[in-house]
Amino acid sequence: MNVNQSAPPVPPYGQNQPIYPGYHQSSYGGQPGPAAPATPYGAYNGPVPGYQQAPPQGVPRAPPSSGAPPASAAQVPCGQTTYGQFGQGDIQNGPSSTAQMQRVPGSQQFGPPLAPVVSQPAVLQPYGPPPTSTQVTAQLAGMQISGAVAQAPPPSGLGYGPPTSLASASGNFPNSGPYGSYPQSQAPPLSQAQGHPGVQPPLRSAPPLASSFTSPASGGPQMPSMTGLLPPGQGFGSLPVNQANHVSSPPAPALPPGTQMTGPPVPPPPPMHSPQQPGYQLQQNGSFGPARGPQPNYESPYPGAPTFGSQPGPPQPLPPKRLDPDAIPSPQLNELPPQQKTRHRIDPDAIPSPIQVIEDDRNNRGSEPFVTGVRGQVPPLVTTNFLVKDQGNASPRYIRCTSYNIPCTSDMAKQAQVPLAAVIKPLARLPPEEASPYVVDHGESGPLRCNRCKAYMCPLMTFIEGGRRFQCSFCSCVNDVPPQYFQHLDHTGKRVDAYDRPELSLGSYEFLATVDYCKNNKFPSPPAFIFMIDVSYNAIRTGLVRLLCEELKSLLDYLPREGGAEESAIRVGFVTYNKVLHFYNVKSSLAQPQMMVVSDVADMFVPLLDGFLVNVSESRAVITSLLDQIPEMFADTRETETVFAPVIQAGMEALKAAECAGKLFLFHTSLPIAEAPGKLKNRDDRKLINTDKEKTLFQPQTGTYQTLAKECVAQGCCVDLFLFPNQYVDVATLSVVPQLTGGSVYKYACFQVENDQERFLSDLRRDVQKVVGFDAVMRVRTSTGIRAVDFFGAFYMSNTTDVELAGLDGDKTVTVEFKHDDRLNEENGALLQCALLYTSCAGQRRLRIHNLALNCCTQLADLYRNCETDTLINYMAKFAYRAVLNSPVKTVRDTLITQCAQILACYRKNCASPSSAGQLILPECMKLLPVYLNCVLKSDVLQPGAEVTTDDRAYVRQLVSSMDVAETNVFFYPRLLPLTKSPLDSTAEPPAVRASEERLSSGDIYLLENGLNLFVWVGASVQQGVVQSLFNVSSFSQITSGLSVLPVLDNPLSKKVRGLIDSLRAQRMRYMKLIVVKQEDKLEMLFKHFLVEDKSLSGGASYVDFLCHMHKEIRQLLS
Repeated sequence: MNVNQSAPPVPPYGQNQPIYPGYHQSSYGGQPGPAAPATPYGAYNGPVPGYQQAPPQGVPRAPPSSGAPPASAAQVPCGQTTYGQFGQGDIQNGPSSTAQMQRVPGSQQFGPPLAPVVSQPAVLQPYGPPPTSTQVTAQLAGMQISGAVAQAPPPSGLGYGPPTSLASASGNFPNSGPYGSYPQSQAPPLSQAQGHPGVQPPLRSAPPLASSFTSPASGGPQMPSMTGLLPPGQGFGSLPVNQANHVSSPPAPALPPGTQMTGPPVPPPPPMHSPQQPGYQLQQNGSFGPARGPQPNYESPYPGAPTFGSQPGPPQPLPPKRLDPDAIPSPQLNELPPQQKTRHRIDPDAIPSPIQVIEDDRNNRGSEPFVTGVRGQVPPLVTTNFLVKDQGNASPRYIRCTSYNIPCTSDMAKQAQVPLAAVIKPLARLPPEEASPYVVDHGESGPLRCNRCKAYMCPLMTFIEGGRRFQCSFCSCVNDVPPQYFQHLDHTGKRVDAYDRPELSLGSYEFLATVDYCKNNKFPSPPAFIFMIDVSYNAIRTGLVRLLCEELKSLLDYLPREGGAEESAIRVGFVTYNKVLHFYNVKSSLAQPQMMVVSDVADMFVPLLDGFLVNVSESRAVITSLLDQIPEMFADTRETETVFAPVIQAGMEALKAAECAGKLFLFHTSLPIAEAPGKLKNRDDRKLINTDKEKTLFQPQTGTYQTLAKECVAQGCCVDLFLFPNQYVDVATLSVVPQLTGGSVYKYACFQVENDQERFLSDLRRDVQKVVGFDAVMRVRTSTGIRAVDFFGAFYMSNTTDVELAGLDGDKTVTVEFKHDDRLNEENGALLQCALLYTSCAGQRRLRIHNLALNCCTQLADLYRNCETDTLINYMAKFAYRAVLNSPVKTVRDTLITQCAQILACYRKNCASPSSAGQLILPECMKLLPVYLNCVLKSDVLQPGAEVTTDDRAYVRQLVSSMDVAETNVFFYPRLLPLTKSPLDSTAEPPAVRASEERLSSGDIYLLENGLNLFVWVGASVQQGVVQSLFNVSSFSQITSGLSVLPVLDNPLSKKVRGLIDSLRAQRMRYMKLIVVKQEDKLEMLFKHFLVEDKSLSGGASYVDFLCHMHKEIRQLLS
């Protein structure tokens, strides 16, 4: 949190409010798996290739010309450098340097690169004059092109140009389909310092010699020669052209959004010579992309809608030759020997950078508190640390929306295709500087509500007739104010006690519920925790049972408690099981615990009531004795089979008998194959991947668990499942009950005490101690005009409006989608009220209310100006991850791509200033939509690599379903932090770099995290002193690959790195296990899977390729 903030004011309303200590603000975004075959998107202007696994019949397969190894070479022998792209200690941060990708002369044709994609500034000018042709981007203006003309068209099916990622990460592997990647052009790249991605790179002051491209004899367009404008090898601002753009180099002075630097006027460019395509002006309006001539073996540009299985078409006739004085080759480059010519590709620094957007938001919005008094304000990004001051709307920590300005009509919403959704985290933990919601007690009369729509009293209601009545802002019904609630109004029509009442002045608050809000009209008992421990052979052999029993002895002192309570009101019980169940009587009056065995698992019952659920402090001695005895009792077991459904059934029956809600903690190791209800078989089948039956892998095997979950929800029995599998356990089926009861699933594959102890115990402690609301029901009310139509998350719904949660903790979110059912108006806006009825840890029935007012608009530009991309991606990921239950994965991927293209095409058509079709224009607040969406498409659920198991996919699918926006942000786009760049005495986090292999320097060490995984990557040429300081060994070769803990050493670097790892772990919902990865090591493949801007081994596109593909999809929609 910002240290400079003044201390928050003392809580008004005269109440001592509990706050949750130890809170750390979440940071930001990524995803797990392998490294990279060719992209599923074809060359930019060509047809979209199919996802087939081999070249089509009759198409000759050319050998890869730009140097990527075949798949067999992907496992690099020790000592052979795949990272040889850059010299020792270099950072490859930007376009390749001269010696990197060597050209095979005369074998390929290259299209020109695209100019930078730059988003429109937030201030839109829908009908401005088109920018003049002088506005040439710095990147394009700096290029020179040689006169070497390609001699022959390549065979059909050969990719045009080198892969867009470095060879080691993106080779043309076999089985990757007969297509290459986005076409390239040759030129010395202009290395650009990473400036503000929303601002166009500065322009040269000299007029360009040409602004359009002609098609030379070969059919590939030529770049304008810039001879005479700049000294050879120099770009704007005297940046050396061929120097790698080091991470540490200072950023170029960024222009403020909307600024343009132009030179003297020049005549308009000559028209294009290709009859099929218009001439593209290069413009400075936040757009990119020159034209490119027709390619051999390609149909005319942008044929109809893409079918992912299309083949290259017949050769097209080339346009007539035409000499152009501007296409004369520049002598400097032509005199270079062929091996020194570099290939130019889209400069990654010229396309929108997540790192830059995050950094800018932190700088612009991190210092001021976010005051919620104004309707429809877009909050700072989830990656920014900021304080919230509640002045009538709920904090963004509780509710975040995809857009804070909703279209007034359903037609407008359909046109834009932007989903209208809110991600709600009703019990979110707040940082210590912010007060928890105030608790309001209205006595026996209970909270005041609207008679018609049942909305609760809130700051949005209007008092009329001198305060005797109020008008509901949700349904417009006029209600009487009860005498005990009456208060006079001031001259503005506001009640004089408005600021003394939380429900009239704050966006979030709680009401104490009356007995009418309780089950069977009686107040609830305090909840109970039941620990259910698998004692089969696997659990005993790994040491899990002994470790768990030892930990529970101390952990039971930390059960959650209300406010300043001396001890927790929660009672505990213990069950062990394999093929049968063992219940334990731990009544305080006993000298030793008693065991009772239930072997009839088909008809489960609880053999004892008195003495099963006990108060920890009263029965401390008996509980300790039991936990000592359990590991010894089962030490010699040979029982390998387990049951699962009867265990949950038993826990639920115990809670029912005790007439209380509660939580079951299940510790389970294997597929439940013993004869019992819920018995499962091994149905793991990788052959189903990429078929229509793939969806069955995500569906539960049997309906038993849905029925069981429904009974659990009715009882308020939440299930948290800790899995320790050595092989397939069918997570898709076992996770049904936790998912539907609002619980969590934790998975520790191949659990070993020495390696996984810290991670498991840390997760367990956090899970047992976190504050939970039990037996909860949530309803979202909206003002007239919109309604909640769809819900995503871990819960059960028995009707269309009520979200039922046996348990809800501070990490879980419920995502709600809204649709129009009437017209909205700009004056009133749109209102949301989320009401959560729950039982607290102390057994108190409460209502937590969150209110949010949004703006409404009649102009699409206002919608696009007030969107939040991180929330949009959270919604789209959850939508896709649910859709795989019922649709083929390929269909789900195509749906996401189409929706994203429609959103951006609508913006381009209706909001952007006029410009050539060759430019990609993105709205300012959605400029990261393509990069983030590509990360979702490449994730393990939608595009698994060979080593991702079916269980892993099911696990991630259910995990993401209830993630908040900060978690999905870092999960899909991981953070990559260089560890040796920032000064040792600095306590701040080092600035992140983009998640791409190009950003790694072999002379540096990086830390990568995505909320679940934590890697330390060590470059092969790191200085010896750094290796010694961090790993306590004398050289790189002595570092143990796969190391999971850093040695505790007394030096500044070691302390700093360990401190950083601790702070990152504290920010995340789950403990991240550390893995040390050495450059060139076999583990590096796993690490590279998280470098999400590069191609992935499973066939996912690189960021650059996907951006080009999106551009093509948008153009097809517009044409």
